Amino acid sequence: MKKLFKFILNTIPRPLLIRLSYVARPILVLFLKGKRFTDPIDGKSFRTFLPYGYGNQRNNVLSPSTLSLERHRLLWLYLKNETDFFSAKKKVLHFAPEQAFYKRFRQLKHLDYTTTDLLSPLADVKADICNLPFEDNSYDIILCNHVLEHIPDDTKAMQELYRVLKVGGMGIFQIPQDLNRETTFEDDSITDKKERAAIFGQYDHVRIYGKDYFDKLRSIGFTVEAIDYTSKLSESDVEHYCLAKGEIIPVVYK
Repeated sequence: MKKLFKFILNTIPRPLLIRLSYVARPILVLFLKGKRFTDPIDGKSFRTFLPYGYGNQRNNVLSPSTLSLERHRLLWLYLKNETDFFSAKKKVLHFAPEQAFYKRFRQLKHLDYTTTDLLSPLADVKADICNLPFEDNSYDIILCNHVLEHIPDDTKAMQELYRVLKVGGMGIFQIPQDLNRETTFEDDSITDKKERAAIFGQYDHVRIYGKDYFDKLRSIGFTVEAIDYTSKLSESDVEHYCLAKGEIIPVVYK
C-alpha cells in the first residue's frame, strides 16, 4: 500500500487527486476502522492512518475520513480551543482550501467564507496570490497554509496578504519549516523533480523555510506569534490525534 500511495501522489495531478479522493474515502474509512487513533476534525477513529509524502513518505499521518495531515488536525484543535473562529462573525479568505476543512468551514453560517487558488477545483475565486483581486483591509481572517513554499516571489505574496487583511485581523500561514535551519534555503538551479523532492520535500516546492520565516513576516509589517500548540496538549493526545510534536503554527496579526 505504501508504494501504491507514493506512486499515486507523484504521478496524478493534484486537482484530479482531489476528485478521486471522494470515491476512495468511504472505502478506506470502512477498511481501516478501529479505536487506536482519532481524527479530531470528525471524531472518527481508526486502527491506523495512511502513509503520505512525495519525497520521504511518512507513515500513519493521513486520516482516511477527512484526508487531514498532522498540520490540519493541529490547526483544527487550535482554532477550536483557542480562538472564536467557530462562533464569531468573521469574513474569511482561505487559500488553496484543504478538503479536511472546506465543507466544514462552508457550513459555518456565521462566516462570510471565500476560497481562492489558481488551480484548485474548490476555489471560489481563481487568483494569483501575488496579484489578488480583493480590496485593501477586506478580511478578518486569512488562512494560507502550505502555499508560500510554492511561490517564487513570496515577498510579493506576503505583501498582498498583508494588504487584504483588516487592521486587527488574524492570519495563519503554515509552511514546511526546518527549525534546525537559521536561514531559508532555495536554489533555482535544481530542476530535476526527483532531486527537488529529495531536497525540498516535494517536487514543486521552491524553498525550505528556516527560523528566519518569522522575521520575514515581521519585515512585511505583521505581528507574529510562533505557537507550539502541541506543548499545551498531553502526550497521549499528541499520539492519539497523530500530531507532529513541536510543529509550529505561525499566527500573524495586522
